[in-house]
Amino acid sequence: MGSILRIKKHPIIDFKDKKKILFYYNNKKMQGLEGDSIASALHVNGIKTLSHSLRFYRPRGFFCGIGKCSSCFMTVDDIPNVRTCILPLEENIRVLEQDRVGELPDKKFINRKRKKIDVDIVIVGSGPAGLMAAIAAAEQGVPSILLVDENHLIGGQLVKQTHKFFGSKGEKAGTRGIDIAVELMEQINSYKNIDFMLETTVVGCYNGKKNHKLIAVKRLRKGDQLFEINSKNVIFACGAMENMLVFPGNDLPGVYGAGGVQTLMNVYGVKPGKHVLMVGAGNVGLIVAYQLLQAGVNVDRVVEIMPKIGGYHVHAAKLRRCGVPIYTSHSIKEVYGNGKVEGAIVVKVDDNFQPITGTEQDVPCDTICIAVGLTPSIRLLEQIGAQTEFIPEAGGHVAVHDSSMQTNIHGVYVAGDSSGIEEASTAMIEGELAGISAAASLGYNKNARKLKQRCRKALVEFRSGPFGEKPRICNEKIASCWNGGINY
Repeated sequence: MGSILRIKKHPIIDFKDKKKILFYYNNKKMQGLEGDSIASALHVNGIKTLSHSLRFYRPRGFFCGIGKCSSCFMTVDDIPNVRTCILPLEENIRVLEQDRVGELPDKKFINRKRKKIDVDIVIVGSGPAGLMAAIAAAEQGVPSILLVDENHLIGGQLVKQTHKFFGSKGEKAGTRGIDIAVELMEQINSYKNIDFMLETTVVGCYNGKKNHKLIAVKRLRKGDQLFEINSKNVIFACGAMENMLVFPGNDLPGVYGAGGVQTLMNVYGVKPGKHVLMVGAGNVGLIVAYQLLQAGVNVDRVVEIMPKIGGYHVHAAKLRRCGVPIYTSHSIKEVYGNGKVEGAIVVKVDDNFQPITGTEQDVPCDTICIAVGLTPSIRLLEQIGAQTEFIPEAGGHVAVHDSSMQTNIHGVYVAGDSSGIEEASTAMIEGELAGISAAASLGYNKNARKLKQRCRKALVEFRSGPFGEKPRICNEKIASCWNGGINY
């Protein structure tokens, strides 16, 4: 199974031979590769069921790939509810599928006392927004900056984006996301005032009069460690979560979020399956469908419930040239299979998005890829007390902020998809703006006013044109909320 699902040849990514790692799943010895996550190693070994639902005990499989859902919860080295999609594989690690009721572990924190860390700026999330925020603050001369991320890799969505960016040269136009991630990492490593805490989950944030306090848990093989991070300013760049569709069979193993498919393919070099049905013809759906073809996976079709394609037509044209049909005014009616995806029923919809009887088509496939948008991750922002509002154009609830990316709480900033769903290019600009603003508020001001004006101008330019309509409306609504009136 492993040799079938491993990507051997790729037009862009060089998946080099890596060290083999032995591990145990349900006491059975298995083999993965160095750099795998536990979930990707299990997938290669043919294990698609990672957990079961509590009430009906239905199988659950890999879905988001970034630790935002509960589908991959398993018991690892006697610790229950471990997110195996973001935990790296280690030699002789023991993985068990959980029963309906997990047992409390005997394993405890290494040290009952919290380790305290004092920094000037802490940044939660090391995606494009977080990395640019760190670089911008470091360039302003902030003495101590800490990047915290629950993943074991830095770069967020950039590490799996093999397509070239659009926009201006200043925002990396013409450069692939994976190359931008490397470039930003090289910049980060050149600053002595930036530190990292990876595989670390922030579980609590508290607003203080002078400092903000974050409680975080870092996973270590020998036992977790609890940290108390005290920071003058906080920048939340927590990204977003995959949206889901409601249809019978949507929880079967083999139904993935588009980001999860990208993670498997472009980070771990693993094919999600052999025959894919893509749902959603926005930029993400079109781009990931093409990336599946690059990985040697058959894409049967793309279905889109709207009457028009939502993404750039250049992406749609590439798919059509490869023989992949795109069905607009179509949707998925149900998925069927015995414990895993074996096929789907696709149906045409009318002007009210209702299924048209008699138009059903049976599509044999082993993978359903859902690309129907994202929802901002704002739970930590809500916990610290930031004002949030529901703005449809932003993708859901977002933290209200001013033109410097500061929320209603002094010293608390937001950037990237947490402030509204947009492109990675705008996330980087917002991160830079937040980093400059947070630094300036602490007195580290190297021409901050001019730099912030440049960032704001770049955001306006990116949001111009027909594809920038939603972000423009989103920011107008955020501004109206900030100014004391919600007029929508």
